[in-house]
This record gives sequence, structure tokens and C-alpha cells, in this order.
Amino acid sequence: MQALSRQYPVEWGILIDTAREGIPLFPDHKARQAMQRSGLRLSAHVCGELAQAIAEGRDPDFDFSGYSRVQINHGRAGSSEQEIQNCYLFGVRNGVRPALQSQGVFPNDGRADWLYDVSFGNGVKPATWPPLQHAHPFCGFSGGIGPASIKDVLQVLAIAPDTPYWLDMESSVRTDNQFDLSKCRRVCEVAFQIPA
Repeated sequence: MQALSRQYPVEWGILIDTAREGIPLFPDHKARQAMQRSGLRLSAHVCGELAQAIAEGRDPDFDFSGYSRVQINHGRAGSSEQEIQNCYLFGVRNGVRPALQSQGVFPNDGRADWLYDVSFGNGVKPATWPPLQHAHPFCGFSGGIGPASIKDVLQVLAIAPDTPYWLDMESSVRTDNQFDLSKCRRVCEVAFQIPA
């Protein structure tokens, strides 16, 4: 992971749910601590009770050191105004940038980064992708993106020139339900050769 990060601007998303810690997809405490001390650029993708607490305005008892972003997966129905504000304030208090999911056009709300997500980690490619304009906050895309589809996806995304964005991948960079670094490398080799 460190070698790949030296070659490409990768942010590593770590799935976190204290109720599912240590089962496939959710690293245990020891593995998370090692990653938090690794110097890698990390994003905590929190689910379950941690995400619910943040969305409700409570600070969970959890160490977010080493993460620059926290994606708060609190529900599939989107975020209410109060939930967005609670997530924003959580980010301010903890020195991280909150990220929330959207299922339609990207919100023009700079209190959070926004991930277009209709797949929820299942590798489902959406029928259409929302356009991304330079005036939007930092936004990303997910859903069926991986080594086999990255080139085609990048060619159909409607992104205004010089607009920063990110791509989120989960199931498509796994082999037999295990994280596959070689698939990440293949994605990077293609993605960073295609002009944005």
C-alpha cells in the first residue's frame, strides 16, 4: 500500500463498524492501529452505531487520529439538514473532513464531501452518473468501478475540466472477498494515464 501510494495519490478507505470488527471487510483494532500509524492517506468509512451517533450529533468514543476524512454511512435515504450539520460539526471538532452519500445530483453544500453512491458496496454500476461542475464541493463516484470498468467509466463521467474528484471502490478490488492490492494497482495504472 505504501509503495502504491508513493506512485499514485491514493486514499485508502477503511471500513469501520465496531459491531462487525474483525470479520471480512472490517479490519480489527490492531490492523486499524497499524494503518493509522502507517503514514498512508486514510479515510474512515464508518457504519453502524458509530455512523448513527455522528449523524445524531453525538461524539462516539473512537480514535480518529490518522484519518483525514470520515465517510459517515448512516443510512441509505440520504442526509437531513440536521444530519449534515451534525456531521459537519463532528468534522470540525475532530479535525477531519466529513463525507456523505448522495443518490442523485451532487448537493451544492460545502459542509461535506459528497459521494454518489447507489451501490452501497455491492459493485452495482448506476445507469447514469450525475454531472460534476467546478462549483460543486469535493465529490466522488462509486458503483461497479474496478480494473475491468475503470477506462469506460472515466470516459463517460461528465466532469468539468480541472475539477477535482475521487473514485470509490470496494467489491471490485477484492478477490474471494479479500482486499486485492494487484487490482488497485491495475486501476491506478489505467486511471492516471487517461486525461481528466
